[in-house]
Amino acid sequence: PLPFACLLGNLWLQKATSAMADSKPSAAGRVATLSRHVLLAEAVSSSSPEPLKYSDDYIKDILASVRTIAMVGASKEWNRPSYFAMKYLQSKGYRVIPINPRAKGEEILGEKVYGDLAEIPEHVQIDMVDIFRNSEAAGALVDQAISMKDSRRITVVWMQLGVQNDVAADKAAKAGLKVVMDRCPKIEYSRLFRELGQHGFDSGVISSKRRPIGVPSQVRTDTVGERPVFSGFDTRALHAGAAPDPSSGSRVTPIVQNTSYVFESIDQAADLFNLSTFGNIYSRLSNPTTSVLEERLANMEGGRGTTCTASGHAAQMLALFALMQPGSTIVASNKLYGGTLTQFGKTIKKYSWNCTFVDVGNLQQVRAALQDDSVRCLFCESLANPGGVISDLRALAELTNEFGIPFIVDNTLATPYLCRPIEHGADIVIHSTTKFLSGQGSALGGAVIDSGKFDWLAQAEKFPSLGKPEPAYHGLVFAETFGDLAFTMFSHAVGLRDLGATMAPLHAWLTINGCETLSVRMERQCANALGVAKFLEQHPKVAWVSYAGLQSSPYKGLAEKYMRSAHGGAVFTFGVVGGFAAGVRVVEAVELFSHLANVGDSRSLILHPASTTHRQLTDEQRTTAGAGADVIRLSIGLESLEDLTAD
Repeated sequence: PLPFACLLGNLWLQKATSAMADSKPSAAGRVATLSRHVLLAEAVSSSSPEPLKYSDDYIKDILASVRTIAMVGASKEWNRPSYFAMKYLQSKGYRVIPINPRAKGEEILGEKVYGDLAEIPEHVQIDMVDIFRNSEAAGALVDQAISMKDSRRITVVWMQLGVQNDVAADKAAKAGLKVVMDRCPKIEYSRLFRELGQHGFDSGVISSKRRPIGVPSQVRTDTVGERPVFSGFDTRALHAGAAPDPSSGSRVTPIVQNTSYVFESIDQAADLFNLSTFGNIYSRLSNPTTSVLEERLANMEGGRGTTCTASGHAAQMLALFALMQPGSTIVASNKLYGGTLTQFGKTIKKYSWNCTFVDVGNLQQVRAALQDDSVRCLFCESLANPGGVISDLRALAELTNEFGIPFIVDNTLATPYLCRPIEHGADIVIHSTTKFLSGQGSALGGAVIDSGKFDWLAQAEKFPSLGKPEPAYHGLVFAETFGDLAFTMFSHAVGLRDLGATMAPLHAWLTINGCETLSVRMERQCANALGVAKFLEQHPKVAWVSYAGLQSSPYKGLAEKYMRSAHGGAVFTFGVVGGFAAGVRVVEAVELFSHLANVGDSRSLILHPASTTHRQLTDEQRTTAGAGADVIRLSIGLESLEDLTAD
């Protein structure tokens, strides 16, 4: 059996082919889809790291046409991936016949186990062969399926997640069989019919049609040609994760102000608590409103899944909770938000965790720190608060790959509109959604977005929470059972369960609304910020300006490399001639700028970090972080530029 789950999927591929509507393709369309698949199978070698791509129509047509599935490699152990898949598919009305020579003659979930495909009684029609064996073994099984194709009316060969045999797939396609590789039918079903999104995973599905959760909607026959691919960032920021309410048709995501959810039966309740099916139990773990935001953020950042939290600081703790053990160490940038410096430098010591602060611009210094065997992650901000310092993400990602640890990037100030760290090698992305994502200073929140790219099983000794048996779930191994969604599943099922740092549904709803205007706001706020920075740079009473969007900035090159349109963001610092006293006079004299401890509001904000956000640090730490005594931080909003410079 495969050493990892079918419960997740390489979902990124669906983002490129996910214009979902409820139509069944014509026969000609299905032939064209199959032809494209065959060409793709011929082009991709077994050693290629690029996952195969299938259109939603192709997968939906298969799931709609098959009724009986022969599952080769089905396990009788309840916490094994194949058992999860078999039980789920049975619940959706499929008959699943288990094939396992070691359990021949026994029963799994009420079905007799056969030792081989050929042993299934001749009167039983087999629509699909689902292969839960390794890629090499798949070849012989495909040959057997081809030989039985006509007598058993087999139409589909499906190779489970991690199984890819291109030669066998090409042979099956030429024999007239539909082929799917490196996918799980459970995950594909739950993705296409909205169950996957209930846990913050990106389904890649964008549609304005009503879509009941967990139930295939009525097949449409009035479409012409292929549906378009909705890949624009602005479109996804508006639509990802959301759909009209299936009962009322309400287009706006509702606020589900609720604590608990009714179970359909004892069996369904047990499945939910065993993590073998999808659904809501208690709003500390998941909530329908929050899950819309989680899926949207995963989509916007290009990640697998998201866990939303009560604040940005809670998001950081939740991320570390999955990675750290007593005695573990974080290597972190010394140019961070003051609260993060305090959290990492002082608070986490209560958990017997340690932190080594480094200058991430000095790669030799970073490399030296990573050589400590206790290190479990590298942490930096893509665009640092408050100084606007930009980190060289690709260079840092290469180091973390070398040392076998995840790379965590706080992308709060850049937002996915300006920068998508996962595209540059980040494994985990952190947000304080309170800031630009919400955009109005009205909702607290945080988010942890997992890329799904880190191999937790390969580093199981370092990360036992993900790579070793979990006692609370009867020995279930998250990385084995959930694969590239293990981190997100753990964060919901264990992190939120035990830490309880849950985002309020109202705050999730407000942040969903904020995401809808993120592109427009960031473009205007960055333009305003550049205008204010240029104004200050030329002002005789300003000693210096630190803004990456200026040509004079040492980070201009990194802005061009990592930030959309080489923007420097909307938060930056400057120093007034006259030092601390002069800075205090500026902060207290302005009329339009609001003096408060936040950034990312639609209104412009001003702060003196040394006396507020970075007050708990030493003088040396404040200076290193870009929050010295003379520093003033600006968060530029949407006001008219001439009014901001006048103030």
